[in-house]
Amino acid sequence: MEEKYKIDIEEMAQHGLHLGHKTSKTHPKMLPFIFGMRNTIHVIDLEKSKKKFLEALEFIENCVKEKKIILFVGTKAPIREMVKSLAQEFSFPYITHKWIGGTFTNFPEIKKRVEYLKELKEKKNSPDWEKYTKKERKKMEEEIKKLEEKFGGLSNLETLPDVVFICDLVKENLAAKEARKKGIKVVAICDTNSNPEMADYFIPANDDAVSSVKYILGKVREAILNGLKNGN
Repeated sequence: MEEKYKIDIEEMAQHGLHLGHKTSKTHPKMLPFIFGMRNTIHVIDLEKSKKKFLEALEFIENCVKEKKIILFVGTKAPIREMVKSLAQEFSFPYITHKWIGGTFTNFPEIKKRVEYLKELKEKKNSPDWEKYTKKERKKMEEEIKKLEEKFGGLSNLETLPDVVFICDLVKENLAAKEARKKGIKVVAICDTNSNPEMADYFIPANDDAVSSVKYILGKVREAILNGLKNGN
């Protein structure tokens, strides 16, 4: 694992993975992964983080080998595009705007919304589109845009995913709760204000800095590529 992913502690620090939240916001379950304090900020122990990171990457690689479905969730504006880009590269589903309550626990209803979006897009791309009035077309285009934002990343999700990768365990707390209810494995970036027990595999790291999330997603991409290369 060490050689395969070449996770370098200095590189992790350069990308800001070690910078946690203010000490007042620290979740007690994250205390074992804290190295010390800088000003009023808790500093994550990168030796321990690296170990958990490697475990998460190995798990992701094995999931890909076994052709399991991973849903990527990252709704913070600065990271949306990179999360979407990674998911789309490997045809994995994704949610990059708001988590819709019931995505897992009320999946049949979500599927209906996805199907409706597909129908509207088919209408738009059919020769019949011109038959609608300008007002009707405008209304449907606005609806497509709204639904695309909410459900576009789920268009190829036929069943519940096997795994959900969460970029912020506090912001996406509902996603983690729903996943646990439905027996979906959770892999997450876990900052010092998060409860690591909400995830099956967690990466203790800064979930706010774009550089930190980008570094982590880059390694996740390597794990996916290794899984595809070594898969059956």
